[in-house]
Amino acid sequence: MNEKGQKKIRNHGAHLSREVGVKESRKIRARKEAVRNVWYGFAMSGMVGWSVAIPALLGIMLGVWIDSNFPGEHSWTLMLLVAGLGAGCLNAWRWISRENRDMHGEDRDDE
Repeated sequence: MNEKGQKKIRNHGAHLSREVGVKESRKIRARKEAVRNVWYGFAMSGMVGWSVAIPALLGIMLGVWIDSNFPGEHSWTLMLLVAGLGAGCLNAWRWISRENRDMHGEDRDDE
């Protein structure tokens, strides 16, 4: 085998070794954080629920107060319920997008 072929094999071996090392370190980190990730997932789902429920409940409470003190032909309770749900869903979407971006940003550092 000539010198050029040997150099190519060494370069390929170094690249393969580096790639295996990165994947192995990622796998070790994933095993260590597995329990934390499960609880983090439960916490995230709870936060998403509360971030939608609280604005909706606040909208209902404000709507009931407006309807009882200033009666009219339109239901403020329903309008503010929809507005609260919309605001809560937007808030949850932004929060999940930010968490997703942060999580994938950490993965790019390993490669």
